[in-house]
Amino acid sequence: MKRPLVVKLGSSLVVDARGRTRRALLRARAAEIAEFVAAGTPVCVVSSGAIALGLRRLDVARRPTSLPRLQAASALGQAALQRSWQDALAPHGLEAAQILLTSAEIADRRTYINVRNALAALFALGAVPVVNENDATSTDEITFGDNDALAAQVAVLVRARLLVLLTSVPGVLHDGVLIENGACARLAVLGPSDPLGRGGMESKVAAAELAAGAGIPTVIADGAAEGALERAAAGSAAGTRFAAAEGASAFKLWLRHGKRVSARVHVDEGARRAIVAGGASLLAVGVTGREGEFRAGDGIDLVGPDGTVFARGIASVDAADLDGRPAGVEAVHRGRLVLLA
Repeated sequence: MKRPLVVKLGSSLVVDARGRTRRALLRARAAEIAEFVAAGTPVCVVSSGAIALGLRRLDVARRPTSLPRLQAASALGQAALQRSWQDALAPHGLEAAQILLTSAEIADRRTYINVRNALAALFALGAVPVVNENDATSTDEITFGDNDALAAQVAVLVRARLLVLLTSVPGVLHDGVLIENGACARLAVLGPSDPLGRGGMESKVAAAELAAGAGIPTVIADGAAEGALERAAAGSAAGTRFAAAEGASAFKLWLRHGKRVSARVHVDEGARRAIVAGGASLLAVGVTGREGEFRAGDGIDLVGPDGTVFARGIASVDAADLDGRPAGVEAVHRGRLVLLA
């Protein structure tokens, strides 16, 4: 089986200003998805739009500020969103499978693998997983996160061949000019004289950088353009492209991007050098301090003498076990540690 394609569509593409599904657009993207699946490339869709569709069912004109009301809108709208994708894919003989995730499934290694296996089984069946954040029970996405980050996490999880972030503009723009090279995108979005740093494009650039750093090429492109998905995959569409860095093992990718970090551990220069240059484990004798408490199995960031986080690992012991820097105690095993750029 070929490596999957992951495509993300934002709310503005899925739902119009009156809170109705953009059925023509979904049908157009579904036709392209069907072509990929028929050619042996599995496709996973990460789709926003549940809250927007739910607000219409609640007969609410404005997005409420109450978290329970947002969660209610998501619960109502998710059914309509899934039905819209099923209706769009059905004429091509494809089934739309619903996958709702929270950050907990990403952070826990066992459930992370379970999700990956479930997606692989759906790909093998020729189904199209439609993934969304489980907003009805998770508060993180509504208040802090977004589906761009979720799409990047899913792309890493399935080791996608490509991540396509479809939006309502041609890509990253700077003074109205398209930035085609993703390496220049962050300056365009976050530069001191550019207001684009506040808004949806910043999250797309961050997600693209995450996926590209994990070895997955990523493109931000206009999701309403004719042949948008096919052209993005072929490299012929206008858009902002992020080249893939050298990939790591699946476990290292999860540790870098998925594992939740509970605390920071400060180490001396000798320990930092042994880890970075020598591939050594972190021993308690090299620990000089910590920020926060943690238990064995928790994720921790390692901080060098200059204050820079240089590695992330899984603690072998509780925080209290490092007090006094006891000799012979292993704080993080080298096999459960990844260096950060």
